[in-house]
This record gives sequence, structure tokens and C-alpha cells, in this order.
Amino acid sequence: MGPLKAFLFSPFLLRSQSRGVRLVFLLLTLHLGNCVDKADDEDDEDLTVNKTWVLAPKIHEGDITQILNTLLQGYDNKLRPDIGVRPTVIETDVYVNSIGPVDPINMEYTIDIIFAQTWFDSRLKFNSTMKVLMLNSNMVGKIWIPDTFFRNSRKSDAHWITTPNRLLRIWNDGRVLYTLRLTINAECYLQLHNFPMDEHSCPLEFSSYGYPKNEIEYKWKKPSVEVADPKYWRLYQFAFVGLRNSTEISHTISGDYVIMTIFFDLSRRMGYFTIQTYIPCILTVVLSWVSFWINKDAVPARTSLGITTVLTMTTLSTIARKSLPKVSYVTAMDLFVSVCFIFVFAALMEYGTLHYFTSNKKGKTATKDRKLKNKASMTPGLHPGSTLIPMNSISVPQEDDYGYQILEGRKDTHTHCQN
Repeated sequence: MGPLKAFLFSPFLLRSQSRGVRLVFLLLTLHLGNCVDKADDEDDEDLTVNKTWVLAPKIHEGDITQILNTLLQGYDNKLRPDIGVRPTVIETDVYVNSIGPVDPINMEYTIDIIFAQTWFDSRLKFNSTMKVLMLNSNMVGKIWIPDTFFRNSRKSDAHWITTPNRLLRIWNDGRVLYTLRLTINAECYLQLHNFPMDEHSCPLEFSSYGYPKNEIEYKWKKPSVEVADPKYWRLYQFAFVGLRNSTEISHTISGDYVIMTIFFDLSRRMGYFTIQTYIPCILTVVLSWVSFWINKDAVPARTSLGITTVLTMTTLSTIARKSLPKVSYVTAMDLFVSVCFIFVFAALMEYGTLHYFTSNKKGKTATKDRKLKNKASMTPGLHPGSTLIPMNSISVPQEDDYGYQILEGRKDTHTHCQN
């Protein structure tokens, strides 16, 4: 504004302009000066606001790195927290993604879980404006982790794609949360006495491998076990009934260990076995009874029907047994198939017995008639209705009704009567 004011109030301009013109220029100059001053003030305010936002306190990556370096300095991950002072308490909880399939042949089942453990480690306390450090799996190997293992697992797989499915959280008070995702093939000994109407409780057991009770104690969180939507599980033949958990102490030579167990209650669905075994067996038994309405003289029809039903029952019993392990006791399915087999076999034996006795009776009658005919053909002058009476080693025919017919005057051309 300095050059503009100097120009307006220069002597040359004052001499060349009138007083009214000078007044108008003076007012315009004052107005422009006020506008320029306001614009400068707004720029100063924006600059002040921006400076305040830039200078707001925030945590930089270097601060977190410094916290971690401080925590790990002199940290020995081979020693558990509070060693020699008190047992380390591990709080556990499980989230079940899915269960299944259940393999009755190998007596095992598959389960996919997210296993979480929480404990306090006083060596990991820190002072910072951040309350929790959210870390990935690279930090897991640098701090102490519980040596938890699953006691009844036959095979366990951790998920490593695309990165290890592990999570680590460290709070400023020293609390540590460690979770990982696992797929486990666990043992489940099935009692098949009531098969296929059986119910089972499949366990999942875990404990510390090397630390006894006086070193590590396990406790359940609340809620201890959560499950996903069961309609997406691969149970197939089973229905999920519910679950329960328990805590036990195992006494061994190396010490007393805390064993945490989750029981998954399963009930078998009968739909598959009703369609594949029960209905075919019932229809086969009914089919074997059709032979009772077939004429007993139709030997090929009744024999083929009986043998076919027996062989069909044998095949059905073999197929029903293939879906089960080779157990030594009798199951409900075996009892049902055996009863059906007995009915079918009894129907075949009934016709065999009937055919045997009727054939013998007919054979005896035919043999008797054949003998009579042979005797009649060998004796001359013997007609039907007469018998031979032995007299001094000479057989003399005895007249029955035939002689009376001649006496009554009936005509007969027999030579013996004419004489």
C-alpha cells in the first residue's frame, strides 16, 4: 500500500485534480486498504490453524520400535513369567469354525478352531500413550509362549497361507493375547452298540507338555467356547447337539498336569441307513412271503424266489457292515439284518420241508398203485376187485362184488363167469 498512497498524494496529482476528485480517491484508498488488511488476517488465521494441526501429538513408528527394543532388551524367552514366584495362569477360549467329517472307520473327527491363550508377563510392561501393541507373527518367537499341545490329536495343521494365521497383542500392563488357527484330526472312540441310533461325545483335550500344575495353571475364559453357524459344518450323518467343557488333573510320573477338555455331543441321523438298509431289508422279507401264495407244485418259481431273497439279504448285510469298523460286538443294525435274514431263510426252508413231505407221500402212493397193477397183470383171470387167497401154496382168486354182479343177472363177457 505504500507506493499507491505515495502516488495518490503526490503534489502533481493534487495540483491537477479538484477537491471532489481527491475525496473520492481518498475513500477508495481507505476501502482497498481495509480489504487487503482483512485478507492478510485470514491468511494468518489459516496458517495458525494449519500449524496447530501439524504440531498435534502423535505416535510415530520409531516410538513403537523403541518400545519393543526396550521390552526385548535383556528378555529371556526361555523362562516363563514369574518363574520361581508363582504359577503362570493361562486363560483359554476356543472359537469353533467347523466340525466334520466324522470318520467311524478310523474313529476320528476333524475340527477347525481358533485357539486363544491369555497370560500376564510383567517383563512386557511399558509406559506409553498406546494401551496395546498390535503385532504380527514375527514377534511370537521373541517372547515366551505356553507349550500347549492337544493330547488326543492324531494330526494337527496350522494355517500358513498367505501368512501364518497367528495374532499377538501386548497391553501396557503386561497382558499378552496369543491366538492361532488350527485344523485337528482328533480321536473319538465311538460306542456302536446302538448303531445307527447312537449318540457320542467327541472330546478335544489340551494341556501343557512340560510344565506341571505347580508351574502352569489353565483356566477357562467366559465364554469359554463359541461356535459358528452349524449349518455350514460337514457332519453329514450326525447332528450337533451341544458342547460342554471340563477341567481335570492327570497324575503322571513327571507330575500333575491340568487337562482341559471340550466335549462335542453328536447324534446320528438315520435317514441314510433307513433308505439304504432298513427299507430294502423289509421289502426283501415281504418278497420272500410271496412264495406262500404260489402253488406248491411250481417248484422252479418258489425255489428261485427263495434263493434270490436269501442272496439279496446277504448282500445287504455285507453293505451295511462296510460303513462300520470291524467291532467284535453286535450292533442294533446287525440284529435287525440278522432277524430279516432269518425270516427270509425260514421262508425258503418252509417250502423245502413242504416239498419234501408232499413228494414222499406222492411217491409212496404211486409205488403202491404200480405194485397193484403189476400183480394184476401177472395173474390170469384176475379182475379188479378180487384178491388172491393162498391155499396150499396155490393162489385162488376170491370174488368180491364181481361175483354177485353175475348172480344178479348183469351181463359180463368174462370167460370165468360164463363157465
